[in-house]
Amino acid sequence: MAWLSAPMLGIGLTGCTVGPDFRNPEIAAAPKRMPLETVDVPSRTVEGKIDTTWWKSFRDSQLSSLVERLVAQNLDLKTAAERVLQGVAQRQVAVSRGLPHIEGLSSNTYNRASPNANLFVLQPGASVEYALFREGLTSSWQLDLFGRVRRAVEAADANTLAAVENRHGVALAAVAELAQTYMQLRGTQNRLEITKRNLRLVEENVELVNQRFANGTATTLEVAQARAQRATVAATLPPLRSQEAELINAIGLLLGDAPRALEPELQRVRMIPRVPRMVPVGLPGTLVRRRPDVREAEARLHEATAQTGVAVANFYPDVTLNGNVNVESFHISNLFTPTSTVFAVGPTISIPIFEGGQLLGNLELRESQQREAAISFQKTVLRAWKEVDDALTDYREAQRRRAEVAQSVTENQAALQAARQRYSEGAIDFLNVIATQAQLLQSENDLADSDTQIAANLVNLYRALGGGWEVADGGYGADRTPLQKIGIP
Repeated sequence: MAWLSAPMLGIGLTGCTVGPDFRNPEIAAAPKRMPLETVDVPSRTVEGKIDTTWWKSFRDSQLSSLVERLVAQNLDLKTAAERVLQGVAQRQVAVSRGLPHIEGLSSNTYNRASPNANLFVLQPGASVEYALFREGLTSSWQLDLFGRVRRAVEAADANTLAAVENRHGVALAAVAELAQTYMQLRGTQNRLEITKRNLRLVEENVELVNQRFANGTATTLEVAQARAQRATVAATLPPLRSQEAELINAIGLLLGDAPRALEPELQRVRMIPRVPRMVPVGLPGTLVRRRPDVREAEARLHEATAQTGVAVANFYPDVTLNGNVNVESFHISNLFTPTSTVFAVGPTISIPIFEGGQLLGNLELRESQQREAAISFQKTVLRAWKEVDDALTDYREAQRRRAEVAQSVTENQAALQAARQRYSEGAIDFLNVIATQAQLLQSENDLADSDTQIAANLVNLYRALGGGWEVADGGYGADRTPLQKIGIP
């Protein structure tokens, strides 16, 4: 068999790789029409390089500080990072199957044999009890002739890349959720301030009605109506305070903090962050390539393709070079003498002949999983385009709505001033003041909600565009360089 070992070794070092090779899948073409460069809104979306630190465009130092802490403290990010390390470890396991294995052997046994066995037939009178000392090394090396190990390593590489992209997706989602929750918090706090301001106006109405009642120009009905209005406005404060506390706790959870830990920092009221005048969204043909979910889906397709290659390689012979060298003796005194040396060397060839359909079934399973991964990739791309288009439309229309709401606030403010003036002159009854005041409060709340929605829609747009995960990258970049940093060529 020695004449066979050298050729097998050469083939093992230069063997072929069976199974399908992975090719980057085609990305669905960008929609023919994207709602960009709308000129009738204050904040325009235009083609240009995406800002990877887009939250800084809101010019809110507290938001930027929260994002920086999120990177270091978010528990979902820490979990995703562990999955990357698990992928690296699984790859090392796959690589080890193609490397030589060497094991040491040391045994010292005391045995009793049957006197009726062949040993004692050949050697009459031999002792049935004896000690056996053994020391040595055993080795094996699977020659990856047809690429089974190489395909397994390729699948492990793709799995690790998918874990990296999953972490990117977690980072993107966490940053976007933090920013949107922060916008909602500021919006809620602004509604609280609006309600308090309206409550002060309502209290002035009560004083005005009381004065007119004292002068005999107002009725007890109007006094009751004024007091009821004050109670109605005041009743809206507790739900807003509760919502404020819940949003602060939600931000704390994202940062891995205990409930109410951020109250001293976040209860101080700030304005809703203003959106930038120009929002670069990249080039339409490259938008979805930035998204971690698309990149992860592509890596999953690569993994499934490589696993199909493993299934194909299982149909081919498996050649393993085996060798061992030992010293054996019944007496420890001559254990390490040349005459105690035993060895064996030679290849083991395993050829699948009949497996009961196992190999064929496994191949069909892997091929189906590969087709499923391809379908999942195409669906992910289409969903990405949909989310981008929806986010662009929502951002544009939210700004148009705000313009109408702002006009409503201006008109309602003028109407309330006129209504109070006419009521003080006795020209109208107090119900007109109540109705006008309610309309103003509603329109001011709508304006605060509209500002909040615009900011949240911009955050959602950046999320749809796949921008922002780089800040939480932790050393894993946008190309294959990060894989080199964690040991993947």
